[in-house]
Amino acid sequence: MGRRSRGRRLQQQQRPEDAEDGAEGSGKRGEAGWEGGYPEIVKENKLFEHYYRELKIVPEGEWGQFMDALREPLPATLRITGYKSHAKEILHCLKNKYFKELEDLEVDGQKVEVPQPLSWYPEELAWHTNLSRKILRKSPQLEKFHQFLVSETESGNISRQEAVSMIPPLLLNVRPHHKILDMCAAPGSKTTQLIEMLHADMNVPFPEGFVIANDVDNKRCYLLVHQAKRLSSPCIMVVNHDASSIPRLQIDVDGRKEILFYDRILCDVPCSGDGTMRKNIDVWKKWTTLNSLQLHGLQLRIATRGAEQLAEGGRMVYSTCSLNPIEDEAVIASLLEKSEGALELADVSDELPGLKWMPGITQWKVMTKDGQWFTDWDTVPHSRHTQIRPTMFPPQDPEKLQAMHLERCLRILPHHQNTGGFFVAVLVKKSSMPWNKRQPKLQGKSAETRESTQLSPAGPAEGKAADPAKLESPSFTGTGDTEIAHAAEDLENNGNKKDGVCGPPPSKKMKLFGFKEDPFVFIPEDDPLFPPIEKFYALAPSFPRMNLLTRTTEGKKRQLYMVSKELRNVLLNNSEKMKVINTGIKVWCRNNSGEEFDCAFRLAQEGIYTLYPFINSRIITVSMEDVKILLTQENPFFRKLSSETYSQAKDLAKGSIVLKYEPDSANPDALQCPIVLCGWRGKASIRTFVPKNERLHYLRMMGLEVLGEKKKEGVILTNESAASTGQPENEVPEGQRAGEPNSPDAEEANSPDVTAGCDPAGVHPPQ
Repeated sequence: MGRRSRGRRLQQQQRPEDAEDGAEGSGKRGEAGWEGGYPEIVKENKLFEHYYRELKIVPEGEWGQFMDALREPLPATLRITGYKSHAKEILHCLKNKYFKELEDLEVDGQKVEVPQPLSWYPEELAWHTNLSRKILRKSPQLEKFHQFLVSETESGNISRQEAVSMIPPLLLNVRPHHKILDMCAAPGSKTTQLIEMLHADMNVPFPEGFVIANDVDNKRCYLLVHQAKRLSSPCIMVVNHDASSIPRLQIDVDGRKEILFYDRILCDVPCSGDGTMRKNIDVWKKWTTLNSLQLHGLQLRIATRGAEQLAEGGRMVYSTCSLNPIEDEAVIASLLEKSEGALELADVSDELPGLKWMPGITQWKVMTKDGQWFTDWDTVPHSRHTQIRPTMFPPQDPEKLQAMHLERCLRILPHHQNTGGFFVAVLVKKSSMPWNKRQPKLQGKSAETRESTQLSPAGPAEGKAADPAKLESPSFTGTGDTEIAHAAEDLENNGNKKDGVCGPPPSKKMKLFGFKEDPFVFIPEDDPLFPPIEKFYALAPSFPRMNLLTRTTEGKKRQLYMVSKELRNVLLNNSEKMKVINTGIKVWCRNNSGEEFDCAFRLAQEGIYTLYPFINSRIITVSMEDVKILLTQENPFFRKLSSETYSQAKDLAKGSIVLKYEPDSANPDALQCPIVLCGWRGKASIRTFVPKNERLHYLRMMGLEVLGEKKKEGVILTNESAASTGQPENEVPEGQRAGEPNSPDAEEANSPDVTAGCDPAGVHPPQ
């Protein structure tokens, strides 16, 4: 228990805050670094220089450039997120509007450097700039660009993410059908990259693959949820476990239980973070080799657990934001050695053209915090055996070392492309790990088989003097097979649960940490709540109603969520062993006065892109001009909209509607990505139910500058509306003039659901 809790504490405390991402997690610290908010820290550490000079990780003659780069502030980098057609529109807007305004601009006599694309990131979707926040505020043009960045970041369309942090997801080579595990996922920028890759084809609402994003820190899990929610995917699940002992899950395959093996695993482990010195400048004074020595065992356990859960033929990326071989090559070498040929390093040298990197090293030494060096395990005195482990040294056998191909690892040095420091290794699984070779089939096991599988992990451990991964976590190597042995008992226990109810794990130990989560309850096929919804929206027969869930077992269901069928399978078969923080996207919300209409549930903007392909009724096709009016006015009445829109709306009954904009390829100046909005057809007006940031995003994509808003009237002022001389924009809609205090429009505006998650145009949560 002592070692396990120490490992958990190391994951929570030693992982450098925001080691991977520029804004999330500790944005205030990052900004302070740019603007001198830190007390003066001398960027010197003699032990650091002595250590890395001795290890020769920097090419001959480049040491001065390496140290100079570490002392410079890190350039701001941004990644355009979201799915393809929307991402391309944002890129078009950035390049043709905001970046052009920065050309030939001078601030305080200095020419502003225009942002440049990262040469190795596909499709120009990642950019870097040396502009600091302080400079951004000095010029009106820069201020406008700054506001654009802030707003688009809030709505999730742009992510301020460190350049090197974007590399691991790219090297995973994700396809839409892949089952992916992100072992140490918070704060979540890499996770969002993985989700984007799953949804490469926007016409497929439910990709076959999914992402299970895990983090040991309960609070950081909620940050992870916030990040993932921006992409509105039904294929993401956030769980809260110690990555070094994350449970092995089961899924149902054609009526039989099978172990879930992942096609792709991202293993971005907690590390000492000396590659982040340019951003987290307190690392300069805190750096010592002790951090690496303490983290090595945990990193190896996490990587081994990942390798156990990887499918044969699958790919695992191991990464750290540390330059230290104790956390890098030593972990990989030890993992390869214990895998006995089951794993091998992939050659990815040509997968990211334009990226500069150094090959992994094959020889290194271990240094204590007081500067004492050891070249191999035999020279380490017994008194140091708790601090220094045999797995920290390179393999002694030259043939074995050569066969590992450690040069296939990638070390990113700060001075080569003006980035942070980083390490990446890509592993491919060729066969089962040695201690899992004789995995019995789940069905029809004999007692003898069960006994032999529980003992089998001891085999590989014999003769290996001290393997921390096996000594420190006995359940670790044996967990897989032991859990398989107990799976039949689990199946029997599952029979006692309510059908379709996935509650939190019953273990008292689990409940000691963090918040108790509501259960996930799938809607039964015969639930009377669904037929009115199905009829009202004319849902297609292919609609996967079995994937609908709610978060309550009692009372009225207020929100309906949706997951992919693959995640439904995972949820139903693992609720006893998995602490799920969040999954599913909101697709319907209950109306406060819904019983007065044909359907008690209105559509939610969060899930509309997933739901839209199945809806065959209550769809209104709108023009770009209509979209502008709907997004800038609270309740525009019919006569303000085009005659085509009015003709579609006039015969519809009151209630929730879909507003669809289709791009016109014949008009290249118009917005070239489809837009789907949730709305409400009132007595004589139409209202949109779209969150504020999303609304502003669409307006910008249509070329409108948001100048301000009149909160009382719910009107957004744009460069077009300010210039127009027609009817006043704050005219009260007819429906309200007619005196409808209890109309759904008015009631929805005040409903807590709306202001919290799907605020209608013009109705804003309290500031």
